[in-house]
Formats: sequence, structure tokens, C-alpha cells
Amino acid sequence: MSRLREMYKNEVAPALMKKFEYKSVMQIPKIDKVVINVGAGEAKENSKVIDAVIEDLTKIAGQRAVPTYAKKSVANFKVRQGMKIGAKVTLRGERMYEFIDKLFNFALPRVRDFKGINPEAFDGRGNYALGLKEQLIFPEIEYEKVDKVRGMDICFVTTAPTDEEAKELLTLMGAPFAN
Repeated sequence: MSRLREMYKNEVAPALMKKFEYKSVMQIPKIDKVVINVGAGEAKENSKVIDAVIEDLTKIAGQRAVPTYAKKSVANFKVRQGMKIGAKVTLRGERMYEFIDKLFNFALPRVRDFKGINPEAFDGRGNYALGLKEQLIFPEIEYEKVDKVRGMDICFVTTAPTDEEAKELLTLMGAPFAN
């Protein structure tokens, strides 16, 4: 069992139960899944870009990434319906906890001039979205082998009904929110 899952069971869940006065342990919010998404606009000219994106994302997440396809044709962007335009990976269970631990404790502190993550990026339903400007902050990515610096979106989907409860959950799990 990962260190973070152990911490959730022994420290985070009891603290949330006490703070929000839940009647049942089933009410305690938890992180349901983490979705990592990389959009690669340059894939419309060069289809090999998607392979590089999938390879990087697979290294970072520890799980095979899948390509994402355009839902609609957009003439202004020169995108046709069904074109590969990015990649995503959905993490659950043990891999999710390992990724969160790695993100909060190794990757984010490597960001230049890091002052914390935005505490306002909740969606109103207890989910949190985080954008990163470069994949180089992850220890698995070798600087010499990177063809282009790409950003990514990381979405934490929680079972929390409100943003306040979700923020408390992520804070207790080690999320470095800016003050």
C-alpha cells in the first residue's frame, strides 16, 4: 500500500470526519481519479508528435496513455473530425496515489519560482484542475530526449460535494496551495 493511501486512511479521513462532522464514514470525500491530458496542436502537421506525447505521458503516469481525437471539424484550426490531437491517461487506485505523491513532493517543487498551486481552480463540484507548463519537472523525463516542451492539464476528481471539502482533502494530502 502506498504511503499516501496509508496516510489517507490513518490521518486524512479521521481529520475530515471530525472537521465536517459527517454522520457516516461513507460521506468522507476521497479522490476518485486523476486525469492527465496533453493537447498537441502541432499533431495536425506531424502525426509522429502524438507518439512522443504518449511515450512521455506513459513514463510520467506509469500507465499507457491513449490518444484523444477531435470531436468536430474546425476550419480555422485546420482540424478535421477524428484527427488525433492529444493524449490522456486516467489513474485510479494505487497508481493514482503514487502519481499524486510524486506530483506534490517531487515535481511541483522543481518548478521555477514556485509559490504554490492556485487555490481558486475548483469547479464548484469538488474537482480541482491544475495546469503545468512543462513536462520536464517530472523525474522520469530525460531532458536530452525531449523534442519539444509541452504542458499538461491534471484534473483531480473527488467525491467531495463542495469546493471547501475538496480543498481540505487535497491540503491534508499534501497539496501545496499558495496563500
